[in-house]
Amino acid sequence: MKSKRRVTTSRDVRPSMPTRIPMDRKRRGPRAQSPVRTAVVAPEPPASPVPEPDLSVDLGRDLLLANPILVASGTFGYGIEYGDVVEIQRLGAICCKGTTLKARIGNITPRVTETPGGMLNSIGLQNPGVDAVLEKYAGTWTGWQVPVIVNVAGESVGDYVEVTKRLDGVPGVAGIELNISCPNVGRGGLQFAIDAGAAGEVTAAVRRATDLPLLVKLSPNVADVRPIARAIADAGADALTAINTLSGIAVAPSRQKPLLGNIYGGLSGPAIKPVALRIVYEVAQVVDIPVVAIGGVTELADVLDFLAVGAVAVQVGTAIFADPTLPVRLVDELAAECRHRGLASYRDLVGSALPKKPGAPSAKGVEYRP
Repeated sequence: MKSKRRVTTSRDVRPSMPTRIPMDRKRRGPRAQSPVRTAVVAPEPPASPVPEPDLSVDLGRDLLLANPILVASGTFGYGIEYGDVVEIQRLGAICCKGTTLKARIGNITPRVTETPGGMLNSIGLQNPGVDAVLEKYAGTWTGWQVPVIVNVAGESVGDYVEVTKRLDGVPGVAGIELNISCPNVGRGGLQFAIDAGAAGEVTAAVRRATDLPLLVKLSPNVADVRPIARAIADAGADALTAINTLSGIAVAPSRQKPLLGNIYGGLSGPAIKPVALRIVYEVAQVVDIPVVAIGGVTELADVLDFLAVGAVAVQVGTAIFADPTLPVRLVDELAAECRHRGLASYRDLVGSALPKKPGAPSAKGVEYRP
């Protein structure tokens, strides 16, 4: 008696038995097998590739950055110090340590102390001077893809101008960031950054000395930053960076004296983010040049907050000491956020929290209105 044949299908996962060959047909070979029925599945159309969002940003005078994530002066050395642990070529730009005309040994110790939500530092612009910086690092910067912006400090307008002249035209120097939170010896030691006239004067002098892209760093230690920001913009700055550190002190464990050797230090870290947000928010409403935000960036949410109040880029500072890989990671996370929202460019995120018309500054006490 012939055995019943079993027909397999694509849904039958049991192994099929060998086909029996009828005795009378052994010499002629096995009888033809019924074709195996398989389910026909229509091929899915290929998924459309999601284009990479445009993260590029122009800070003026053709200072084009691949993305808006920079590292702040004083937290990343001259760039080479982190080369073994960070893909520095993926950063938007590097702002190197504050550089002065002559070498500085810095302030007496102690210089640094932790604070709730941040740190207080009084390094005192320790650096070997502009000539030594260029001799040691400019050759390396020239071979990099990532732009290097040199942070410049001084005690007089002449200091800023002379340092700028030595940087002008040097391969590897992509731009200048003026640290004007320095005492102006010509005006009794008053900081350039807290006086609109002095801030405009030093900016204009440096502008005349170079065609390099010029960023100027604002101080938060003022009642109303808007007139100062406008004076700097009118004097020829290409962009503003906001903010520098807040002035503060710490007390020694003995409670007999201040802790830092220089008494005063600069407060940075997450604790100052609300202040930085407020200043970026106010400044972005009154100037037409780009604003680069600094102050308490530790995660993507901080970047998005600063973009919302008008910044076109951010600098990561104190958080680098705990996690040097954070800036590069933020580049990837910002790109992923844009893809998630279906944005072709991160610039669609800029200014979303700004009012349609400039509002009153916090200096008028609006936060206390009933």
